Amino acid sequence: MSRLPRLRHDDLDPAGRQVWDEITGSRGDTVIDDQGTLIGPFNAYVTAPEVGRQLSALGQAVRFGAVLPPRLSELAIITVAARWRAEFEWWAHARTAAEHGIPAAVIDAIAAGGEPDFAAADERAVHAVARQLAASGRLDPGVFEAGRALLGEAGMVHLVALCGYYTTVSFVLNAFEVPLPADAEPAWPAGQEPGRR
Repeated sequence: MSRLPRLRHDDLDPAGRQVWDEITGSRGDTVIDDQGTLIGPFNAYVTAPEVGRQLSALGQAVRFGAVLPPRLSELAIITVAARWRAEFEWWAHARTAAEHGIPAAVIDAIAAGGEPDFAAADERAVHAVARQLAASGRLDPGVFEAGRALLGEAGMVHLVALCGYYTTVSFVLNAFEVPLPADAEPAWPAGQEPGRR
């Protein structure tokens, strides 16, 4: 059960309705549940529309920017989701990562907190950046240089911002105990601390 009231469009003030309309305008009705409320972090966004508008815009920019292909963006997102054990984020993005070509064995290893056996060098470099950032907020010189060699400086800014945004999403999901959809299975045991292996 979420710690925030589940708001419907008609419950919102004009600022909240505007954020709702922006969210559904870019993401469609897939973010509205059968109760007529927003799923994932989006209910929090309309609860505090002045922050939610900015977060939603940042999410669009970092997820759909042209710098990182979706395969690598989704890999970074699930790496961050696994670090924080953000169930909803994992549920939403692990399947998208698979659809974009991330192997099931890699996804399973990330969920388990292990080091995946990457066949693709670009996936190895992006995972290393996302994993180190999520663990410590810093990058070792070798990891940074491998990321920069792959993505360039603008690409590294994009990747770091993507990891930061999805860390914020993880915090929103976890702090407000945003539930999974009714038919979804949790990826981790209840009560397992984020970052623990």
